[in-house]
Amino acid sequence: MTSAGSGDARGGGRYGEAVFRPGQAGEGERIDFGALAYDDITMARLRALGAGPGWRCLDVGAGTGTVSRRLLEEAGVASVLAVDRDVRFLSARPVPGLDVLEADVTAPDFAPGRFRLVHARFVLMHLPERDRLIRALAELVAPGGVLVLSDAVDLTSDRTPPDTPYSAAMRAMWQGLRATIGTDVSWVPSYPHLLREAGLEPVAAEIHVPPLLPDSPISRFWADTWERSRAAMLATGLVDDAAVDAAIRYLASDECAALSAGMLTVWGGKPEQARR
Repeated sequence: MTSAGSGDARGGGRYGEAVFRPGQAGEGERIDFGALAYDDITMARLRALGAGPGWRCLDVGAGTGTVSRRLLEEAGVASVLAVDRDVRFLSARPVPGLDVLEADVTAPDFAPGRFRLVHARFVLMHLPERDRLIRALAELVAPGGVLVLSDAVDLTSDRTPPDTPYSAAMRAMWQGLRATIGTDVSWVPSYPHLLREAGLEPVAAEIHVPPLLPDSPISRFWADTWERSRAAMLATGLVDDAAVDAAIRYLASDECAALSAGMLTVWGGKPEQARR
């Protein structure tokens, strides 16, 4: 999963400083595990929407830059402006056509230009004022362009039996991240409506749920994420250390029979002419 653009998080300054510090050993690898799980799905959607030669693109919360680089190298877009709260991973691997900007996407003056594609993945779920941010990102889309947003949808909130070590850990993680850095995935199913309210049309959506297989990228991503967010998870009282350890073992075993969080992708186009 990509890392988010900077913004004030609940009680802890910029997103992630209290839990997912960019300077922490292994953080780039954790982000890349998420990228391995989702990048092919993201790229298939972006290319289906027409991303290709001549397109000027904005990648918000670009993380380690996997999507930005694939847009350039595989889709052949003209340029990508990759924005993040911390650009150390982006700056470490420059490629032609990739411009890097360290910026706060929640700032009222965030206005880097107009783009044929504006893309943000696993960003808004960590930030406040998502409806305002969607309107602001829609303003950055050039006429004839497209806004594409992807965020997590929680498939473990319902306690329908059987419960698993995985689902118990996920409930604690979502609650702990909401309390520490403001992560809130409950908004995500409303994105199609919010894009439509921002003046985009037509609007459509799809969901992808990667399989939880032993040693798969998504399983390694969640195990690493739980280790980094363990303190926040324990603070909820929903799990203890033994439960987190059991969940990590469960992910690595053939006994795992659970649904990962899904990635909901929503897109909408900017009309060539404004509505009357």
